[in-house]
Amino acid sequence: MSATRGRWLLVVAALLWSTTGLFVKADALREIPGPTLACLRALFAAACLVPFVRIASIRFRPGLVPMAGAFAAMNVLFLTAMTLTTAAAAVFLQYTATPWSFVLGLMVLGETWRRGNLAAVVLAVAGIVVIVAGSSGQQTATGNLLAIASGLAFAAVIVSLRRLRDESPIFLVLVNQATSCLVLLPWLAWHPPSLSLEQWLLLAAFGVIQMSIPYLLFARGLKSVSVQEASLIALLEPVLTPAWVMMAGWETVETVTWLGGGLIGGGLLLRYTVWAGTDIGSPKSVGPAGGARPGSARREGP
Repeated sequence: MSATRGRWLLVVAALLWSTTGLFVKADALREIPGPTLACLRALFAAACLVPFVRIASIRFRPGLVPMAGAFAAMNVLFLTAMTLTTAAAAVFLQYTATPWSFVLGLMVLGETWRRGNLAAVVLAVAGIVVIVAGSSGQQTATGNLLAIASGLAFAAVIVSLRRLRDESPIFLVLVNQATSCLVLLPWLAWHPPSLSLEQWLLLAAFGVIQMSIPYLLFARGLKSVSVQEASLIALLEPVLTPAWVMMAGWETVETVTWLGGGLIGGGLLLRYTVWAGTDIGSPKSVGPAGGARPGSARREGP
């Protein structure tokens, strides 16, 4: 797969992720508790993938354990953060995953940092700071720290998917979604939902459209795109999420959100125009997929 095709798969994944507000803010789902939404969303996301998993692709790899653990931790930490701080702070602080991904990509995969990527991530962090610092509502240090921790877990998921890129994306996404569902299952057992047919159908669509398909596209895109670039493209999600909700007429968007989103989007635009092709370090140290060249001291496999 070419890097260009991989980038477009990541863009579509981010677009689908950004529909989360359209589902969560829908009248039929608005009053359902967050853990219930997350558990049932993961359940439907996993269930729709089962028929497409090839038996030959099912095999244990040591890298599956940290990947699935990080994915489950990401969901639990994010949901907890949402209850302790503002939604805007939780959503945007989760995308500290981008700078975390740069660090983990270097440490785990030996990826070379590109100057354009670094400049874009600086603008992204500035945008996140503007949004979180200027957002109205009651924020707590604990909630914000948990949101940042969920960003670290998300970065670990991105690195794991890149590291396991030779495995079947369908199998990898199924493992993640099934693990997340199992972790949240005790909550569902303790708080059994009583839902209408409309709610069940919306939850099924939520799981397929916002979780299953985009994570599958993201895993496929990571076969040919580096961790740092993938984490930058994923920043389209928090920029677009409030825009969709505003266009649906369900919420207004604060000025600071537009300012911060402008910094994030501007960084991405500059990355693929003015800063395209700039890098730090010797180009000879970078392999076709953005990691170490075959035969180098650092190995990307589990």
